[in-house]
Amino acid sequence: MSAETTTPARDGEPGPGTSVGGDRPGKGLPAKTTGGNGGGRTPRDRIGELFAGSVGRNAGLVIALLALCLIGFLTAGDRFATIDNVMTILRLASVIGVVAVGMTFVITGGGIDLSVGAIVALATVWATTLSTQTMAADTHWMIMVTTALAVGAGCGLINGLLIAYGRMAPFIATLAMLAGARGLAEMISEKRTQVITVPGLVDFFGGRVLGIPVLVIVFALVAAGGWVLLNRTTFGRRTLAVGGNPEAARLAGVNVRRHTALLYVLLGTACGIAAVMIMARTTAGTSTHGMLYELDAIAAVVIGGTLLSGGRGTIVGTVFGVLIFTTLTNVFTLNNLDTSTQAVAKGLIIVVAVLLQQRVAARGGPG
Repeated sequence: MSAETTTPARDGEPGPGTSVGGDRPGKGLPAKTTGGNGGGRTPRDRIGELFAGSVGRNAGLVIALLALCLIGFLTAGDRFATIDNVMTILRLASVIGVVAVGMTFVITGGGIDLSVGAIVALATVWATTLSTQTMAADTHWMIMVTTALAVGAGCGLINGLLIAYGRMAPFIATLAMLAGARGLAEMISEKRTQVITVPGLVDFFGGRVLGIPVLVIVFALVAAGGWVLLNRTTFGRRTLAVGGNPEAARLAGVNVRRHTALLYVLLGTACGIAAVMIMARTTAGTSTHGMLYELDAIAAVVIGGTLLSGGRGTIVGTVFGVLIFTTLTNVFTLNNLDTSTQAVAKGLIIVVAVLLQQRVAARGGPG
């Protein structure tokens, strides 16, 4: 009998007995085998993998959006299928869409934020106070924009510090911010609507470029920037790592606390941008702005395919999620259906989306 010899593995290669093909190390699982039939996978398996991946998820969202458009056309006719109505849908989607892009980063990083609506309200109120508008009238309307962005980023920073360094649960910290920011907005405005008297801001953000509303362009730019940041930068890779496994990210050299805080600052800044947009759309700042934005943003992110548990996020899916909900609202409005029915429909969509996520995760589908 000849003795068996083993060759030590070189760097980057699996050693003897090491599982390959995606199994986690240390599980003692046999290596996957590949053959002429693709490892024994059936066409049904390949189709399942396709729809479990990002391409399949986005295709499903496109189909859902087209189905809603078809329903809108069949039920509302020419009232739905007009350029003006399409622009109305996009304008309505733009404000919550900007918030949802920021929310995608926080949820991908393993967090949650219930205070976005209150932050938007506080930013609009602070940016439309008499003193702020007087300064803007004496200098430039960008003072109001800067104020809104600063308030949003500041609230996000407070959330981030409490969660990352204060060890508070995201749910509790942002719930406290929700109450505090909304209350502060009511105190500053004395529960009154503050009308914008500086025409420059409304003229600029309420205008059009080549027939496209500036608000829609801002949303497109934010979404494009968010996609690049999440998919093509180190910041995005660290976000995925922190959301997927914070301890592994820490051992890999990622400053998890600092990165978590930055995610909430990013979302707060997105709320500031949304505040400027809603100020331009309504020509006012009020403590009632942003009601239930947190629920709409989270719903759009979940519908889009971002995991609530963190570790996987998609900006493209979030954009489609926002468009689906906004189109649904538009169809219901054109058909004179009450808001209660809309709420029930949205709730059913959210439940179905979460159940599908859990099914894909249980089957080990690719993220």
